[in-house]
Amino acid sequence: MNTPAIASATFNVTDEQDTRAALRFVTCGSVDDGKSTLIGRLLVDSKAVLQDQLAGVQRGGQTDLALLTDGLQAEREQGITIDVAYRYFNTAARKFIIADAPGHEQYTRNMVTAASSTDAAVVLVDATKLDWQAALPELLPQTRRHSLLVNLLRVPSIVFAVNKLDAVADPARAFAHISAALTQFAEHAHIPVTAIVPVSALIGYNVVDQNPGWCNYSGPGLLQILEQLSATPADTAQPFAFPVQWVEKPAPTLPTSLGALPPEGAVPPKGGLSAERSSSSDTSKGRRIFWGRIASGMAQPGVEVTVMPSGKTATIAQVLSHARQPKSVSANHSAGIILDRELDVSRGDWILATEPANPGKKEILATVAWMDEEPLLPGRMYWALHGHRWVKAKVRRITSRIDINTLQSQDAAQLDANAIGVVELALLEPIAALPYKQSRTLGSLVLVDTASHKTSGAALVI
Repeated sequence: MNTPAIASATFNVTDEQDTRAALRFVTCGSVDDGKSTLIGRLLVDSKAVLQDQLAGVQRGGQTDLALLTDGLQAEREQGITIDVAYRYFNTAARKFIIADAPGHEQYTRNMVTAASSTDAAVVLVDATKLDWQAALPELLPQTRRHSLLVNLLRVPSIVFAVNKLDAVADPARAFAHISAALTQFAEHAHIPVTAIVPVSALIGYNVVDQNPGWCNYSGPGLLQILEQLSATPADTAQPFAFPVQWVEKPAPTLPTSLGALPPEGAVPPKGGLSAERSSSSDTSKGRRIFWGRIASGMAQPGVEVTVMPSGKTATIAQVLSHARQPKSVSANHSAGIILDRELDVSRGDWILATEPANPGKKEILATVAWMDEEPLLPGRMYWALHGHRWVKAKVRRITSRIDINTLQSQDAAQLDANAIGVVELALLEPIAALPYKQSRTLGSLVLVDTASHKTSGAALVI
C-alpha cells in the first residue's frame, strides 16, 4: 500500500545558512509514546553518549534508553517524564539542542515552556495505542493537544514520527492508515506538516540510520530530516523592540589628581593612568547602559526610540555587543543600549523604535492555553508577564473554547486545565503588544496566579 505524499518529507529550507545553525527541537506527544527512548536512540546512534553513561542505564542486561533523559528520581521510579530535559549532540552536518517534554496532561505547562523557543517539534504517535486497522484511526487527545499547541506557538517545522510500528502485525498498513489520519487532522487544524516518518525508537529503524522500504516508506530518516530543517529566522525585518532586563550604572571616575595607583609591578596602560580612565568612561559617556536581548529589528546608533510605558523619546547613541564592543546588533542577540540623554528606564521597560509608533494596548484579545488546575473564570485578576514587565490583567470574558476533538469553537463559561480558548484581557497599564503571528516576543504573555504565584496560562495575542 502506498503511503500518503506527505510522508515523503518535503522541506521548507529557504537559506543555506539556516541549515548550519544549531537546531532546537522538542519531542512531544502523549504519555508513553516513546519520546525519551527516541532521544536516547538519537544520542546513542549518533555516538553522543560515553560508555560510562551507557553502563549507568543498564537494567537487567538491557539498555534503557529513556534513562538517558529521565534523570529525576521520581521519573525513574514512575517511568514517566515530569520535567523538561535538555540534551545536546551534534553530527557531521549540524548541532542539535533537544528538549524532552512530558506527555502527561498534568505537565502540559512544561511542554509549552519547552516548545516556545524551539525551531521544530517532533510529535510522536504510538501505533500500538491506535486502532491502526481502521482506515482513519482516531488520534489520542494529547497528540491533538500538543500538535495544536506547537502550531499556536508558531514552531516553524512540525514532524510526525509514528513510533512502535515494529510491534504491530502489519507495519506498512498501520503506517498508511495513521499517516492518513494525521494528514486529515493537520489539514482540518491548518497545521503545516513538514514530514510524517515511520520509526522504531527501541530498535532504531529510521531514527539515525535509514531503513529503505520499511513500511513502504522511501523517504529520509528522522535525523536526516532534522539536519535539513531551517532554524527560526530572527525578526530583523520588524521594527526595533528591546525589553530592558538589567540597568548598568556608570562606574564612578576619580579626578586625575586623585587617580588610584596601579598595583606594584603592574604595567600602566599606554598613555598613562588617564588613558585607562578615559577608555572606560568613553564607552557610555557616563550614562547608564540598558542590557537585554533584542526582540526584533536592529539596534544601531541614530535610531529614534520611545520608552514604554513612560512615552519619553531619545536617540540611540551607542550599541554594545555582549562582549561590550561597539557595533550594531540584530534581533535574538544580547546588547547594551546607551541613549543620548538620561531617561527614567528600569527593568521591565521596553525601548521601541519611534517609527512606526506603538502606542501600547490595555485591551487584548488572546488565545490562551490554560495550565492551572484552578479554572480560568471571567472577572479574575492575574499577573501578566510581558517581556520582563509585570502588569495586572483582568479576565473580561471568555469568547470561546476550542474542542480538541472536533476543532470547533464552542461557547464557554470557564477554561479548565489544558483547555485552549480565546479570552479578552483588560490590563491596568498599556503594554507594547503585537499579534503573535507578527512577533513571538511582543505577542506573548505569561499569566501568573496572584495568590499562589503559579504559572497559570500562556496567552498569545491575536
